[in-house]
Amino acid sequence: MAGQRRGAGPAGLRAIALGATNVLAAEQLQYQWRALFPKPVSDSTLRRTLEAVDASRAARVERVRSVIRRLVWTWLALRPGGLPWISVCGRGLAGWYVLDLDATVVTCTSRKEGAAGTFKGTWGHHPLGAWVANTRECVAMLLRPGNGAANDVADHKTVLAAALRQLPLPLWSKLLIRIDGAAFSHDLLDHLTALTTSRRRVRWVTGWAIHTTDEEAIARLPEKVWTDALRQDGEIH
Repeated sequence: MAGQRRGAGPAGLRAIALGATNVLAAEQLQYQWRALFPKPVSDSTLRRTLEAVDASRAARVERVRSVIRRLVWTWLALRPGGLPWISVCGRGLAGWYVLDLDATVVTCTSRKEGAAGTFKGTWGHHPLGAWVANTRECVAMLLRPGNGAANDVADHKTVLAAALRQLPLPLWSKLLIRIDGAAFSHDLLDHLTALTTSRRRVRWVTGWAIHTTDEEAIARLPEKVWTDALRQDGEIH
C-alpha cells in the first residue's frame, strides 16, 4: 500500500484529467499507462486521492484538461470535415462555437453530503453545468445543493468563467452562449454583453418567464405580424 499511495496522486489526477467521472472509470483508465505503472491503485487509494484534492490541485487538473482538449480539438479541426458546426433553425453556424449553460436536478435516496430539497419536490442536488454543443462535451460543472437557485447570477458567472477557461478558442473567434430563462436578469445579461472583445465576438440567447402581462401584450398583436416558428433542424414547428 505504501508504494501504491505514492503513485495514487498522479494516477488519480491523470484519470480525472482524461475524463473519469467515477472510481470505476478511473480504474479502467489506469490500464492506458500500465507500461509505466504496472500496478493500478486500489479503490481505497483512489478515494483517499479524491479526498485530498484541494482547490490548488483542482486548478491543476483544470489546466491539464484544457491542454488535452486543445490537442483533441486540433485533431478534430484537421479532419476532412473539420470541427463540427451546429445548425439553428436550419441555418448552419459555420465558425461559431456554441456553449450551453443549464442546471439539472440529480436525485438521491439518502442524506448524501450537500443534498437538500429541490424545487421539484425531490431530494438531491442541483448542479449547474456548461456543455459545448459542437462536440457535446461537458466543460464545467458547479456542484450545488438541491435548494440551489436556478437563476443564481454568481453561480452562472462562475460556471461561465470555468467553461471559457476550457475552450481552446482561436485568436479570432465567434461564440454563441445559450441559457434558458434562468439567465434573464440584468446583471447576467450585462455580463454576457461585456464578454465581447476586439478578438472575440460573443452573442447570447436566453429565455424568460412569461407572466400575465406578457400574455396580454402578445394577445394584442395583429395576426399579420405572426410567422411560422422553426425547429432546430429548420422544419416548421
